[in-house]
Amino acid sequence: MSRVVIKVGSHVLTEDGMIAKRRMLALVEMISLLKAEGYEVILVSSGAVAAGYTKLPLERNNVANRQALAAIGQPLLLKMYQEQFEIFEVFCSQVLLSADVFDSEKPIAHAKVAIDTLLANGVVPIINENDTVSIDELVFGDNDRLSAHVAHYFDAALLVILSDIDAFYDKDPNRYDDAQRRMVVNQLSEAELQAEHTPNNEFATGGIVTKLQAADFLMKQNREMYLASGFDLSDVKSFLIDKVHNGGTLFTTTR
Repeated sequence: MSRVVIKVGSHVLTEDGMIAKRRMLALVEMISLLKAEGYEVILVSSGAVAAGYTKLPLERNNVANRQALAAIGQPLLLKMYQEQFEIFEVFCSQVLLSADVFDSEKPIAHAKVAIDTLLANGVVPIINENDTVSIDELVFGDNDRLSAHVAHYFDAALLVILSDIDAFYDKDPNRYDDAQRRMVVNQLSEAELQAEHTPNNEFATGGIVTKLQAADFLMKQNREMYLASGFDLSDVKSFLIDKVHNGGTLFTTTR
């Protein structure tokens, strides 16, 4: 059985300051389909701050406010996922991690036992960083690097990042009409990994650079990452289910 981590970004899950429930349902339906195809799926989901904002519209540029919004929004987000997964008779669970879990072998092993047990019983673990205490993630990460660590340390064959960025291009496609999609990437330069962060949404804190950093980390561990649109799931379905690479970008050292 193949284990995959799917990470969904804030821009995909939010619309007009609210959780985009239709997109969430499409994501849940796809995960249920993947499970039926024999995949073990771990979901890393952003959206807690956005969910909290729907109840208490605090200024989001303040880190303390974002921590508070995450604390309010995390149970709301899980409740939404539970309702959506229930439609497909799938159980889901919440797993909150902090960065220091990955600093030593013992906590990693304990966390992996929990994840393995959930997956063995057909449960979809929904992972997020413990935003209330994890300041670095709130400022810099948007779960991209967290999802890469989850994929590596929890032994997934592939990380799938679903984003408003539908692939990696040789130049910014929003500025250049002749930008070309890079279908397969085997190596990333330091310039690409150190470029300015470019979040595209008021709830997002990452951008293409954090995704490239996640890909670079995984390629150094001989693992793969696939970047595709979270608005239209046809590319990722084709890639995972039909084994046809129509769109998106695969980061790998083996092809």
